[in-house]
Amino acid sequence: MPLRDETLAIGELARLTGVSVRTIRFYCDEGIVESVRSTGGHRRFDRAAVERLGLVRRLRGLGLGLTAITGVLDGERSLAEAVAAERAELDVRLADLAWRRASLRAVEEAGPAERAARLELLAAVERGPLGRDVLVGFWRRTMVAPVSEPMFVSFVAMAVPEPPVDPTPPQVVAYAELVALVGDRSLSRGLVDRARANVKLISDEDALMSGVGEACALAEPMVLTGEPPREGPELDRFVAAHASVRGGRDTPAFRRELLESVAADRDPRMRRYWRLVGEVIGGPLTLGATHLWLTDSLQRSITARADGSRADRLDEVRLRGRAGAGRGGQGAAVGEDDGEGGR
Repeated sequence: MPLRDETLAIGELARLTGVSVRTIRFYCDEGIVESVRSTGGHRRFDRAAVERLGLVRRLRGLGLGLTAITGVLDGERSLAEAVAAERAELDVRLADLAWRRASLRAVEEAGPAERAARLELLAAVERGPLGRDVLVGFWRRTMVAPVSEPMFVSFVAMAVPEPPVDPTPPQVVAYAELVALVGDRSLSRGLVDRARANVKLISDEDALMSGVGEACALAEPMVLTGEPPREGPELDRFVAAHASVRGGRDTPAFRRELLESVAADRDPRMRRYWRLVGEVIGGPLTLGATHLWLTDSLQRSITARADGSRADRLDEVRLRGRAGAGRGGQGAAVGEDDGEGGR
């Protein structure tokens, strides 16, 4: 590096860039800015240091750390990449702050009698992403059947809501209640026991989940309009999906067995799980809501058919009784005629 005429003293560089002498020395020690020593031992800088320090100052003004800035200066990453990474980190921090703010408001807005309990509930989920990890872990533990990773990821996308970026107090409360709910060991045991039993009965779990997903999609309009569970093509598709992987046929007996098999999904705690998911996402249409509509329809179809069979048997008994009474009446009339003739 040429000295004197083509170089700058540290004071000159400070005046040209607006960066303090002390900071320039620090940047030199960190290797961000290069310098040489004059014969008198003073730092000297080439003209390129002006532009380099200007870029450093601007990036620092946007909050970028020295590691990220050094990467840009050394060509390890582009300016756009560094800025995008910083923005992504900032998004995470802002989401954390929004979650904390909503949690604080939820405690503040709670009544005196429930404030302590709400504080304990929300303190267990300090950040939304941590709560989501708990929910994903719950489903991974309870889905012991051999399911492909893509199918599991697809299921989790529908079963585990993303923490809202700017949540309301009711949303953070609902999310915290979801986390508390999946901590119920008896609930997990029930789902695991069901899954282990189904491993022996179901030939292809991915095919089942795909078929049930189609049935749930058919049921979405009914859930949205609040139509009560009933028999129909949606239920038929649901039963067919199970029959195809269980080696069965859609018969009354199969439907009764299927209803027993899905009992864990109809547990009141699972109903609450899906209601809470709806509160978090801000709508009633969840995977669980459509699945519950189908299982409730299954129960109603079994009940309706059983009631119909009983009614048919009662009608048959009544008809037989009437027929018997008619034959008895005819016999009595014949006897009377015979008696009159005898007389």
